[in-house]
Amino acid sequence: MPFEFERLSVNDIILVKPKVFGDNRGFFMETYKKSDFVKNGITVDFVQDNHSKSAKGVLRGLHYQASPKAQAKLVRCARGKIFDVGVDIRPNSATFGKWAGAILSEENKHMLFIPAGFAHGFAVLSDEAELIYKAGDEFSLEHDRGILWNDPDIGIDWGIDFEPILSEKDAKQPRLKDINMEEIL
Repeated sequence: MPFEFERLSVNDIILVKPKVFGDNRGFFMETYKKSDFVKNGITVDFVQDNHSKSAKGVLRGLHYQASPKAQAKLVRCARGKIFDVGVDIRPNSATFGKWAGAILSEENKHMLFIPAGFAHGFAVLSDEAELIYKAGDEFSLEHDRGILWNDPDIGIDWGIDFEPILSEKDAKQPRLKDINMEEIL
């Protein structure tokens, strides 16, 4: 199997470690193989791929889409280094309001699977970073939502020693306790 699947401390967030075949010419790796993912409980029908680039110090998130357009994501950092986070916002979940995160980088080539019903965010730790990620539903501006990145009720330890660069939208997001729970899965 070309992947190792490691379940993190929050239900359903999975760190995916692909097998990398390298030699003096470079490397090869599979980034997605439906049969292996399904065998490990990831049954999402991915319908959209995205690619973003961010500068050092940028923090994006915490983003999610309201039901019925909730998105699962499979995130990887193709260039640079990020700290990637998922927050369980499913109201009836045993891990509601809890987060798990991992370092994703071009060196380790790890990916993070974040299910629908979770908010997602990341902080850029390198000079710049490029993310490539699969989404389980198409982007919908009408369903686009967010949670404040530093909500004290969630308490994410972003592992950063700088004031993050935020979009105006991300700086003004509501706290978890103020979002409409009826919009979540």
